[in-house]
Amino acid sequence: MNAHEAGNDNLGINGLGRIGKLTLWHHVARRHFGGIVVNVGRDVGQGIEAVCGAIERDSTYGAMHRFLFGVNADPCVRVVDADRGHLDVAGIAVTVLREARNPRDIDWKRHNVRVVVDTTGVFSDPTRIADDPKGALRGHLAAGAEKVINSAAFKIRDGGMSMPDDAVTLIAGINQDAFDPARYNLISAASCTTTAVAHMLKPLLDALGTSSIMTAAMSTVHAATNTQQVLDTVPAAGSRDLRKNRSVLNSIILTSTNATAALEQVMPEIRQIGFMADSVRVPVQTGSLAILNLTFQSTVNEDDESSVTREILNGIYAAAAEGSQRGHLVYSEEQNVPADFVGSRAAVVLEGKETHTRTGFSVVDLTTLPGIDSAIIEALHETSISVPVTHAKLFGWYDNEFGSYTNLLGDLTVHIHQSLDA
Repeated sequence: MNAHEAGNDNLGINGLGRIGKLTLWHHVARRHFGGIVVNVGRDVGQGIEAVCGAIERDSTYGAMHRFLFGVNADPCVRVVDADRGHLDVAGIAVTVLREARNPRDIDWKRHNVRVVVDTTGVFSDPTRIADDPKGALRGHLAAGAEKVINSAAFKIRDGGMSMPDDAVTLIAGINQDAFDPARYNLISAASCTTTAVAHMLKPLLDALGTSSIMTAAMSTVHAATNTQQVLDTVPAAGSRDLRKNRSVLNSIILTSTNATAALEQVMPEIRQIGFMADSVRVPVQTGSLAILNLTFQSTVNEDDESSVTREILNGIYAAAAEGSQRGHLVYSEEQNVPADFVGSRAAVVLEGKETHTRTGFSVVDLTTLPGIDSAIIEALHETSISVPVTHAKLFGWYDNEFGSYTNLLGDLTVHIHQSLDA
């Protein structure tokens, strides 16, 4: 039985890189879709058996059958029809397409695909037209798909263009209910880091005592990715980040992250805070750490309701983990390392043992503040005031490949698919 004959809608996956393969794993185990159609867009190795090997084996998570189904499971990728690219993966019909590179040339409609997850990272500009010769997300729509999910943040290349009305950024457990199938055709699932940080911020924004964040900054100590080099290489023409051409095996690499822009799309209230973010790449396969620095206007009296203390912050996270964010946020007071959460199904694991707060005073010069009437300053007989400010440092672990990002991407994909006929 091939993918089209499975009876239900099939899921389309464009690309079989890290997120593409793990998205396939997720949906093979989840069994929501009748079948899966994967577009590789080129020949692989010596034939379809090489695709099977790429699907079945993984250097980070081990063999697929053991990771998904337990140590006693048997290998579960079988060729049904090599010429047509038909596979059986743990009882799920999977069709591998190897002809088209440009999304507009992939005949999704013929394969009964309504929802496509593009995991290539190449087509991230939602303003590009479907017939763009270099390819575009909209090409999937022209090829018969109804909705396209990009497994990365949107990036508009032309600074003079704005976000199209039919494009939206969504994160499962944060703002997925904002999806309107009548309006949105292109959906960004943001990034692994944005997903983790959004779930770190949500409990604080939902709580009365911590909702008024003054400043926020985040650094992610991030696992290596395929945008880096195994050994030093000469940068390509026009490369701006020369550090990604240094060896990933033995380097700590400072680089940028698009988490700020994507986070503001998902949580608009972040715009007024002035959020900043950066990334530090380290030589581990997966398992990253988001370090969140926040300041709150607080009080020096810890018994006051407006105080922000370590105990209050950890209490907010512990409650959220058992309540509003159960299944997405995990609260831990153990001493953890990244390997403890590889494959763990959580957007983020809050390391409560390392939560820190420190309250000090910030002197504010009233004469520099806009909108302050000089008569008010004269009445106060002071030109400055001392404001108590609490600085908080929070740590959140996340499996940037399967455990955190791919699982939540899968949740969002199923939500969007179910919304089509709701």
